Amino acid sequence: MRPLLCVTVTAPTMAELRRRRDAVTTADIVELRLDSVSDPSVAGALAGRRRPVIVTCRPTWEGGLFGGAEEERHRLLAEALTLGAEYIDVEWQARFEDLVAATRGRGIVLSMHRFDGVPADLDSRAQAMRATGAEVVKIAARVRKLSDCVPLYALGSRSRGAQGLIVIGIGEHGLATRVLAGRFGSKWAYAGAQADVGQLTPASLVDDYRFEALGDATDVYALVGRPVSHSVSPAMHNAAFTAAGIDAVYLPCPAADAEDFVDFARAIGIKGASVTTPYKVALSRHVDEASALARRIGAINTIRIDRGRWAGANTDVDGFLEPLRGRLALGGLRAAVLGAGGAARAVAVALASSGAHVRVHARDERRAKDVAGLVAGQTGAWPPEPGSWDLLVNCTPVGTYPRVDETPLECDGVTGNWVYDLVYNPTITRLMRDASAAGCGTIGGLEMLVAQAREQFLWWTGVEPPAGVMREAALRRLPELIHDEDHVI
Repeated sequence: MRPLLCVTVTAPTMAELRRRRDAVTTADIVELRLDSVSDPSVAGALAGRRRPVIVTCRPTWEGGLFGGAEEERHRLLAEALTLGAEYIDVEWQARFEDLVAATRGRGIVLSMHRFDGVPADLDSRAQAMRATGAEVVKIAARVRKLSDCVPLYALGSRSRGAQGLIVIGIGEHGLATRVLAGRFGSKWAYAGAQADVGQLTPASLVDDYRFEALGDATDVYALVGRPVSHSVSPAMHNAAFTAAGIDAVYLPCPAADAEDFVDFARAIGIKGASVTTPYKVALSRHVDEASALARRIGAINTIRIDRGRWAGANTDVDGFLEPLRGRLALGGLRAAVLGAGGAARAVAVALASSGAHVRVHARDERRAKDVAGLVAGQTGAWPPEPGSWDLLVNCTPVGTYPRVDETPLECDGVTGNWVYDLVYNPTITRLMRDASAAGCGTIGGLEMLVAQAREQFLWWTGVEPPAGVMREAALRRLPELIHDEDHVI
């Protein structure tokens, strides 16, 4: 049975809480946070409700906003039971055993919130909470890396079909526990506006990640890197899965390191992944096999997992070359590559294989020599000398939102014919504007991003993504990122 969707509602006043409660259009149940209001009234919260509710009054000592006496909080929760709330949320540490006993546990969500990490004795705590007879046991713990979710997954997997359980990884590393709530054994998933704890909005959970359609047979794909939470890749791939009628979901996975992702992916059964900065080289060492191109580059941007065997590939080369076809011939061109990471390695190989003369420019001369050595190329000064290139490719993140006024090359250094900036947010960077003003042709990173993503999708599924779907999804998502003050590509 699929997990329910619970939408959390907070507000400064009771009148606003009711308004927001009634504005919820997609939910199986609504959590009313009385600790968020200045004038809490149980009767007011419940009056006229159209959906089942959970009444919660979280104290400050467990991450909530209620700073009053415990006696008053107990009274509010007891009144909620009396007035017919479908559930009340009772903190395990509050020791309100009489509230649990009053209904023999029915309608009780017994909760534990740990902001210092997943407890080592997770199983024994869960067992003790279950022993109270509460209908639902909820355990939420701060996760600081992807693999911190594995004990929560193990607990949920063992508990399927038993007493109601909810497990949540607090923070951005716990996104999978929310989107894949059913796979984690949770009775319902929480959505709302509490982004600081990792909540997704109801619209994002339902529309972007197709929460209501996910099941045990759904294939899970990931974007692994750091940071990744505001990438447009999930929007592109999820839109393509939907348009192609494929039962799959794609999640951003900010990994602490390559090993962190490997442990997490093996535990929850991920089918494939896109790999981005800074793990394109590191994860190439964790695959069981790699394409000849990926081996030459020494970096991967795609993983496919079949029956436990990991295969790596690199679609950056074809993705990079696709926008150039029909625009310019690379044979004999002097190409300046800025940067020495995984993307620069793929670009250098793509350029050299097309007949360009490659020179790599990076602040780290050792890494620049390593990239140049892949293609018998040269290294050059940082930044490139004026007049030394025909095509310049920016493989660094310089100029990415929100630092849109930055550029890897000042305008007086833009002296060639073409500039190709792999940064895609903004779609037109300062480097591209300066290049246009100097009479250069320009190509933006979104074109490469979409082209390489199409290749990934085809390799995973054997299906061509419907034309235009990925680009349109990316363009819809980008304006949302521009208005997010916490955004980092």
